[in-house]
Amino acid sequence: MEELDRSRAFAKDVKRIVVKVGTAVVTGKGGRLALGRLGALCEQLAELNSDGFEVILVSSGAVGLGRQRLRYRQLVNSSFADLQKPQHELDGKACAGVGQSSLMAYYETMFDQLDVTAAQLLVNDSSFRDKEFRKQLNETVKSMLDLRVIPIFNENDAISTRRAPYQDSSGIFWDNDSLAALLALELKADLLILLSDVEGLYTGPPSDPNSKLIHTFIKEKHQDEITFGDKSRLGRGGMTAKVKAAVNAAYAGIPVIITSGYAAENIDKVLRGLRVGTLFHQDARLWAPITDSTARDMAVAARESSRKLQALSSEDRKQILYSIADALEANEKTIRAENELDVATAQEAGLEESLVARLVMTPAKISSLAASVRKLADMEDPIGRVLKKTEVADGLVLEKTSSPLGVLLIVFESRPDALVQIASLAIRSGNGLLLKGGKEARRSNAILHKVITDAIPETVGGKLIGLVTSREEIPDLLKLDDVIDLVIPRGSNKLVSQIKNTTKIPVLGHADGICHVYVDKACNVDMAKRIVSDAKLDYPAACNAMETLLVHKDLEQNAVLNELIFALQSNGVTLYGGPKASKILNLPEARSFNHEYCSKACTVEVVEDVYGAIDHIHRHGSAHTDCIVTEDPEVAELFLRQVDSAAVFHNASTRFSDGFRFGLGAEVGISTGRIHARGPVGVEGLLTTRWIMRGKGQVVDGDNGIAYTHQDIPIQA
Repeated sequence: MEELDRSRAFAKDVKRIVVKVGTAVVTGKGGRLALGRLGALCEQLAELNSDGFEVILVSSGAVGLGRQRLRYRQLVNSSFADLQKPQHELDGKACAGVGQSSLMAYYETMFDQLDVTAAQLLVNDSSFRDKEFRKQLNETVKSMLDLRVIPIFNENDAISTRRAPYQDSSGIFWDNDSLAALLALELKADLLILLSDVEGLYTGPPSDPNSKLIHTFIKEKHQDEITFGDKSRLGRGGMTAKVKAAVNAAYAGIPVIITSGYAAENIDKVLRGLRVGTLFHQDARLWAPITDSTARDMAVAARESSRKLQALSSEDRKQILYSIADALEANEKTIRAENELDVATAQEAGLEESLVARLVMTPAKISSLAASVRKLADMEDPIGRVLKKTEVADGLVLEKTSSPLGVLLIVFESRPDALVQIASLAIRSGNGLLLKGGKEARRSNAILHKVITDAIPETVGGKLIGLVTSREEIPDLLKLDDVIDLVIPRGSNKLVSQIKNTTKIPVLGHADGICHVYVDKACNVDMAKRIVSDAKLDYPAACNAMETLLVHKDLEQNAVLNELIFALQSNGVTLYGGPKASKILNLPEARSFNHEYCSKACTVEVVEDVYGAIDHIHRHGSAHTDCIVTEDPEVAELFLRQVDSAAVFHNASTRFSDGFRFGLGAEVGISTGRIHARGPVGVEGLLTTRWIMRGKGQVVDGDNGIAYTHQDIPIQA
């Protein structure tokens, strides 16, 4: 299935379309009309016409069709002796005159069957030099479109005064591709579609297996790289002419798509924003890199930019974050437009509701992200803080200071808001950053990356944050242990394990979020219902949502268990039971306790007591976040001390396990490991330490000439 393309968001605003169909599409073998293809094209244009689109057709094919008809007539009227003589090339103008009437007759017949009126407009290059002609052309076409008439344009080759009408490329237009581009500009079209006999523009001849389809043409990158094949077998243009016309129209402000006319549904796909053919757009250079960078280039550039970032004053680094927050709010409409394409693609692909929910960027979420970035900016500068100060010897002072890690590689799930949080944390902590988000959020990630990097001043450079767009680049990045300092994979245990097994770079693992809420026999019932409901329902797809509810066995007797179950089921939560709960509550048995639902579903099990709950958590949990609900302080302290998870709560929802809610500003993830950082990883988790020593000429000299004091010096606030 074709993907929605972030760069094709303009398609939803299209009203007036110019469609150019090439000779190779109009005609089949021997120059005869390709009736099936033309019929399908007419049906598609008729449907667009009835849907309210203003359709203008530019059709080639008259010369090829006329040549076929005249050759046939010549054959019929020739004697055997005549056929033995050398055959002269038929006059192109005569072919155009004969073919045009046949071509138009076919269009009229087809459109009549579809209850659509078509009109023929033949134009010459010289006509466009006349201002009055151009004014009249606009008025006539407007009247036709208002009447739901489809104008069909062609160059009037039969009476053209061009010196060599099939070779000359001078003048205002020189073939039907350039005519279509001219008409798109003159008639103020919203989109130009050039239909060809190939899928689009390739890096080389389409028949070459090494040639690749170019989805978005970037003039600065592709114009010197492309090798064109032969011109059209029947017309006079070919791909060279199409590209020239497309570039001219695109850089004048008209989006252009070159795609195959052999697939009847391609026009519809273009208008739905699907990734078909090759797009030409004046902003194309902003959507993709002009030059290809290797994985090492990206990592080195991020390191160099991070050093420039660290060299700035604290106030300047803070100002970058303010600029990013402002840019997020200023670009809300653009961000949402790209995000809507991601969401639509995910829904078409049948992704689970919970995964689609992670993708959505609402105005409230964008506003919240901007607020979190500003809060991060207002926090104390984490870089260069003196953590410990020691007098090593008289006049020799040593400081332990906070310092950025260097370059981070973060692989994260299809959650666009995570990109903003991670990028802002990297900037606040002075780190370079390489990001690889889930493919489902490709367009959202791309626009957010652009908005953020555009807000970074040139003194630092947008390469501070690199966006990895292909999964194939990850193995190369994981080899760069000399350039990348830490990898943070957010996702499943499988992903974390794969990365750990394929890299020498330290890995800060964010594994599954199998979070538990244990409701003790000494609970406050109303509080328990609120906490259990919030932990599951506030954001079911989050990694800190409750996945297993553990209930003390005594709560079955006093009906509290039933109240908890009702609170969940009445809010649409699907419940699965452990061996005990499934029998007591008549629930389907859970296949595994080690399952993260990420949806409105969870497992319920009954345990003997707090020790049974702790044992269950240690055997089946992911060491993420676990909670106890109880009014017994001794049981609560026992649970808090003995549950070996990154975050352990008493009488509070697991949803509080979040960097922003902890006051960290944001988080890059929640680490379930035990080395370097644990729990929500904010700015401090992205820092290391270094030592600064200030002396007065001291030397070691075998420790003979120095008296060590090793006295702590108070750190000035």
